[in-house]
Amino acid sequence: MKFDLHCHTKEGSIDSKVSVAEYADKFMELGFDGFMISDHNSYKGCKEWDRIKNNAKYKDFTVIRGIEYDTKDAGHVLVIMPDDMYLTILRIRGLRCSTLIKIVHSLGGILGLAHPFGVASSSAMGFKNMKMELVKEFDFIETFNTCEFADSNNLAKELADKFNLPCFAGSDSHVNEYIGMACTEIEGDIRS
Repeated sequence: MKFDLHCHTKEGSIDSKVSVAEYADKFMELGFDGFMISDHNSYKGCKEWDRIKNNAKYKDFTVIRGIEYDTKDAGHVLVIMPDDMYLTILRIRGLRCSTLIKIVHSLGGILGLAHPFGVASSSAMGFKNMKMELVKEFDFIETFNTCEFADSNNLAKELADKFNLPCFAGSDSHVNEYIGMACTEIEGDIRS
């Protein structure tokens, strides 16, 4: 299955211009099986998907409900909880990375570093307090992000390889032009 695992919606991210419905329609047109909503510290885009998901045209399309969380000490982290589990605490940015990992894992979720070698203010390796031993606690690493330089993505891939973690790819789209510029292929039938 083909997914873009990093998309910001206008319903949930103030810096996005693309609605959830626009994403779904465009991804279906491009032959994707789904995408992941990853709004900044917000589930508003996810709740919009919940509102429109029963439309017949979306019957075979999967939207993964995620969030891009701003940690205090490790930059942005992509978080995926079980369907319909929206953690209120994730709307308030600034948890320590170790605390975030414990909360997410204790409730059956998964998480991974977003663009770990990107802009220092939002990427794990830009934080001098980032503890490398925490990397092994993640479930994946975003190793391709359309908004990052090739060197940044290559370093992320090396980090994932070092810790033997699965690789995710995402467009980090905030505008229509980026939709479909990244793809993660998953073997299996992902519906939730």
